[in-house]
Amino acid sequence: MPEGDHNADLIGNPVLFTIELREDDPAKCTSAKMTKFRLARSIRPNQISNESIVLNPFAQEILQKSDRALALRGGLVVVDCSWVNASSRFGKKSFKGHQRRLPALMAGNPTNYSKINSLSSLEAAAAAMYLMDFRDFSERLLSLYKWGGTFLSLNENALNDYSAAKSRDELRQLELDYFPQIAR
Repeated sequence: MPEGDHNADLIGNPVLFTIELREDDPAKCTSAKMTKFRLARSIRPNQISNESIVLNPFAQEILQKSDRALALRGGLVVVDCSWVNASSRFGKKSFKGHQRRLPALMAGNPTNYSKINSLSSLEAAAAAMYLMDFRDFSERLLSLYKWGGTFLSLNENALNDYSAAKSRDELRQLELDYFPQIAR
């Protein structure tokens, strides 16, 4: 498949890339399911473009709607690893690309239900797409699992407010308003 080529119904959306480190139960791997349904493309870390947005839970900059054009140019990369190993994965490796973290959200998946910032790869990708105003793509991703609607219902107000934020400072304040317990 040529670089950037993807399903016709995904035209107009960023290319979604996954890096699968295979640290969790393969039967529950949400990034593998996104790839299986051709909603994402699996790549190796050395294939990340300098133009890509890399979702990194430890990044300083928060992803926001203004990152939309960057995502359309370089795509969005989700690194699928175990939460147990996340700090070492992102601490030791410096992935190319523009590092962004998601604002605080609650997981809707059964493993981490309602835990703050313990999203599956699919939830992270869907949240990123929602925040950058690719809502149809976000909903398409969430439709892969029965619990996808749960993620959206838990976070819809926050996602709408986050995506309407005009600056990263406003977004940070909204994050603290919704989740004061995460004071960074």
